[in-house]
Amino acid sequence: MTVVWVTGNSGTGKSTVCEVLRARGHVALDADEDGFSRWIDRATGEVVTDPPYPVPGGWLDRYGWVIVRERVETLVEESRSRIAFLCGSAENEADVLDLFDVIVCLVINDDILRHRLATRTTNPFGHHPEELAAALKWNPRMRPTYESRGATIIDASKPVTEVADSVIAAVQERRGGASGIDGGR
Repeated sequence: MTVVWVTGNSGTGKSTVCEVLRARGHVALDADEDGFSRWIDRATGEVVTDPPYPVPGGWLDRYGWVIVRERVETLVEESRSRIAFLCGSAENEADVLDLFDVIVCLVINDDILRHRLATRTTNPFGHHPEELAAALKWNPRMRPTYESRGATIIDASKPVTEVADSVIAAVQERRGGASGIDGGR
């Protein structure tokens, strides 16, 4: 069993890489879309079921996007005999990193980040000025944070197929070159 956390800042291509991995026949789940993450009120711990959009000023200071440990534990249990990729990011991910066998972090520069967030159509996060400012604040922290966690860092400015190839290569390397991960390619 190998469970892989594919993470990175907003706009780095986590969801797009997830789609490519799925198309290649892998178990690949999007933490945002597949029920692994949710908004919470940091002060009360209450789940926010209907967050506002666009977010009002200061909203991101009070509310956080978090991953649900129990949901990741279930994925680990269900993935005993296969490789599973979970793609996403959450502010509390340090609480679940022990559940992953491999961590991969996608990184891009600020110019590409601005462009991707401004033009993406699959997710509105980053279109609002407060969200963009937060993403730009987090961006320079990604590489050093994940390097310190032993993650494989991947340049996500490359074409998505190359990025997906690099994710798969990182898993193969961590598994000692074990075969059987190429999916349907």
